Amino acid sequence: MKWIISFLLLSSLSAFGQKRPYDTVPNLPEHYWVRMEKFKKEPVVPGKIIFLGNSITEGGRWRQLLKDSTVINRGIAGDNTFGVLARLDEIVKLKPASLFVLIGTNDLSKKIPDEAILENIFTMISRIKSGSPKTKIFIQSILPVNETVERFPQQFNNSMHINTINDQLARYATRLRYTYVDLYEKFIDNQGRLDAKYTFDGLHLNAAGYQRWVEILKELKHL
Repeated sequence: MKWIISFLLLSSLSAFGQKRPYDTVPNLPEHYWVRMEKFKKEPVVPGKIIFLGNSITEGGRWRQLLKDSTVINRGIAGDNTFGVLARLDEIVKLKPASLFVLIGTNDLSKKIPDEAILENIFTMISRIKSGSPKTKIFIQSILPVNETVERFPQQFNNSMHINTINDQLARYATRLRYTYVDLYEKFIDNQGRLDAKYTFDGLHLNAAGYQRWVEILKELKHL
């Protein structure tokens, strides 16, 4: 219950223009703003499938993977929950039929508390439901990592926090009326790490990883 109370309190403060703690938007990388300019030039086509998130989402060739030329990729490398909130109006304006969200990895690398990440995600859900009530919202678990893979960026070694956040996202799915997608369990090896066959650096996915992601969504009949 304390998560919901905190979420509702933060939402009410945000509505009155209060600055949110840990807000990282002023320090987002240039790539964020380049991508945003690109998005603004694209036509507004409602009723499509949108993938929303950070570099893990941006790296997906969703149109080819789904064999659907209308799928929209709204991933931005380096983005976090604050960045997604800052650009959420653009997502709502598109009135997607289905919205697949995967976000939080970069927040954890910046030591943003679990509670703040969850509150941001819950705020996203509330705003989407308010502005685009027919959109089916799929909140995907933060993916596991594998710190034993060569070139793994150590600031992303946050498995304990990943599990905490995923547990809470699963817990509140029914109450907040979104679909929780547990990718985490589908991507781990027998050591509980991101299976090395799905990644090239222990954090980002390779082609096999993206193929597995789509297979999971289809197995669950979300696509």
